[in-house]
Amino acid sequence: MGDLTIDPQTSRQRAYRTAPEPPKAVPVRDPLGAFWRLVGWLVVLARHDALAPREITPLLPAWTRPIAHVLHLFAGREGREGRPGQRLGRAFEHLGPVAIKLGQVLATRADIFGTEFATDLGRLKDRLPPFSTEEAKREIQKSIGRSTESLFVGFEPAVAAASLAQAHPAWLADGRKVAVKVLRPGVERRVARGLDSMRLGARWVNRMIPAARRLEPQAFVETVAQSMQMELDLRLEAAAASEMKEVMDKSAADGAGHMRAPAVIWDGVGKRVLTLEWAEGVAMTDPACVDQPGLDKNALADNVVRAFLSQALDHGVFHADLHEGNLFASAPAELTAVDFGIVGRLGEGERRYLAEILWGFLNRDYPRIARVHFEAGYVPPNHSVEAFAQALRAVGEPVIGKQASEVSMGRLLGQLFEITALFDMHLRPELILLQKTMVSVEGVARRLNPDHDLWAAAKPVVERWILRELGPRAQVRDAVRELISGARAVSRLVQDPPRPEPVVIQARGTPRWLGVCVIVATCASIGALVLSLWSAIHG
Repeated sequence: MGDLTIDPQTSRQRAYRTAPEPPKAVPVRDPLGAFWRLVGWLVVLARHDALAPREITPLLPAWTRPIAHVLHLFAGREGREGRPGQRLGRAFEHLGPVAIKLGQVLATRADIFGTEFATDLGRLKDRLPPFSTEEAKREIQKSIGRSTESLFVGFEPAVAAASLAQAHPAWLADGRKVAVKVLRPGVERRVARGLDSMRLGARWVNRMIPAARRLEPQAFVETVAQSMQMELDLRLEAAAASEMKEVMDKSAADGAGHMRAPAVIWDGVGKRVLTLEWAEGVAMTDPACVDQPGLDKNALADNVVRAFLSQALDHGVFHADLHEGNLFASAPAELTAVDFGIVGRLGEGERRYLAEILWGFLNRDYPRIARVHFEAGYVPPNHSVEAFAQALRAVGEPVIGKQASEVSMGRLLGQLFEITALFDMHLRPELILLQKTMVSVEGVARRLNPDHDLWAAAKPVVERWILRELGPRAQVRDAVRELISGARAVSRLVQDPPRPEPVVIQARGTPRWLGVCVIVATCASIGALVLSLWSAIHG
């Protein structure tokens, strides 16, 4: 691969741009209503015994156990049936789309919460109760202005229903099978109310819990709100799906075809309706998926990780909702992604940040990782680069090179939290989707293969990017570009030299009042001198 050693003094890593300002907090539209909804959320969680589940009460600190026992008194029938993950899942379903999105993130962390909990909570991905087919047809008519009969030769009941929409199989006149996604009726109103309550909760957390301020709870909520609002206009998702297909096709042409995307059927696209070609393979939420003949689970796990990194690093745009409900697999290790409602974007600075951090951990170059954090502005300059590198070593050394089954992700996250608090690192809103997607991708890979080596899977993609963007050839390429740019600037200067601007010196007359003052002062001085001499002569 060539020499990948980068001189920190000459590397383009110093070209990090200033991190963008966090999203401005949006005022709570209905504070009273948001407050009562928050109270209602707590009541729902308590009724499902999901605030402090009875199964974990013996593990809580002694002073919190009486509080947990009081909460158990509010548990209803829903709180006495099922396991903790099942109860929390039912509570999230009751609370609506915003809570369901949170549940989807929690369901990816089997290594933290346990396989049983993650499996129970995993039903939130695409197995919610569907609304009726007739209602879906009415939504299509209102959104596109055409009946389902004029668009499709066949339209069947929903095969998957998620928090915001559901998918129907249908057939075009040319025989192609397609998936028609239709938003749930009234979901916009429920999302708006849920986000209003989240904004109020984030404001309270920011005011009452100083330790949480560095996590930028209000900026986090606004980032989530922006992504969810975009999910509610399926025309934007159609554009994102089309863009992601182009990205994946380019990656495949470059020999990095780790994932595919179905084509958009634009005649079947409206604000509340999206039509895509039918995804090949078996949904990864289906238990039969991993039992397909000839399926290589380890290669499939590698492809999930490499597809995400290739999208983020090579193209600066990535599918930001990569959980099993949005992935289809087929033998030997083919992946197809759907649901492009959330797409993340990285600027050049963030892409370099991600690549440098991963490359630093892969090579155990902790000083380099520390410098990247400081140069990117993620750690305040009043801290020591060397001390931060030492702290990163304490986190990285116990993890690098070990199999996933030997790593306690809960302990690792705890250590990272302590370190980021120690060095005043704030949550960067522009990296929220990146962090969320990395968590989801790792969770998917580990459920395919509990011993999956995330670092080994990431290395080829990161190495290729580092060589192309920061290696010796890239430095020569950048030097040539700078030389050409400088030559052009000199050429423009010679052809059109700057013209000296005439300097006009304007003589200004002395103000009359100043002359009068000078004369008076002079006369006074002469008078004082005369009186002094007179006194000396006749003294």
